[in-house]
Amino acid sequence: MIAENASIIPGETIAAISTPPGEGAIALVRVSGADAIAVADKIFRGKNKPSEFSRQLQHLGEIVDETGELIDQVMMSIHRAPISYTGEDLVEISCHGGTLVTARVLEACLHAGARSARGGEFTERAFLNGKMDLTQAEAVIDLIRAKTDLALRSATEQLEGRLGNRIKNIRDAIVDLVANIEASIDFPEEGITPDDSEKLRARLDSIREEIVALLATADQGRILREGVRVVIYGATNAGKSSLLNRLLGYERAIVSDTHGTTRDTIEESVNLRGVPIRLIDTAGLRTS
Repeated sequence: MIAENASIIPGETIAAISTPPGEGAIALVRVSGADAIAVADKIFRGKNKPSEFSRQLQHLGEIVDETGELIDQVMMSIHRAPISYTGEDLVEISCHGGTLVTARVLEACLHAGARSARGGEFTERAFLNGKMDLTQAEAVIDLIRAKTDLALRSATEQLEGRLGNRIKNIRDAIVDLVANIEASIDFPEEGITPDDSEKLRARLDSIREEIVALLATADQGRILREGVRVVIYGATNAGKSSLLNRLLGYERAIVSDTHGTTRDTIEESVNLRGVPIRLIDTAGLRTS
């Protein structure tokens, strides 16, 4: 997290719908940037202007378009820089979750001076403004896409900074080692003596072992993110579709005594002890 007086990287004010497309009770529209609160002042009609809101409190009001026509009744909150997700002034609008009304609220934000955000741009700004490191930024999408408890736990730990801290400790150890050697070369008159060769090798071996241990977890992390693709392959009527149905726990593929019932691949996902498995049932092997 950055300090209260940390500098914020300037940029255009962006807006986006932060909830999935489709109908729901509530949808969230976010606006972030130097002019985010000014945009909110233009489109919000309520007891107070957004620029007068108390920090992090929600306020009931209405969103109107550029002509003053009512779009929706909403709850709005203001998160002032740098105490926000992006590190910039951030406005969050909770509107009704209809497809059209949500699009109209976003359109009002764009007409008021914001531009449409790119995919992942809010998290990108959080990274650029020092709210999280690169490993934490990468963990956000892993957290959203997690399909098993193990994948969710791994993404949560990375978002907490555990991976970033391990990388930082390795870097600090390397910098400290190099600084000791360079200081002894550049300032011999100061009496700075580097570690002897045996101690230097021991420190380097320790750093190398830590890097190797970290790299060894890469495949595990990839499997938790992407899952394992498992192809069920064999002759016709060997029981491939029956095996798929048994592993899934329901009748997904047609099972028949007739050869060649499965004509194309059938893909489904299953959670096997916390590991996402993508099962692919294939057409039976036969002479075409």
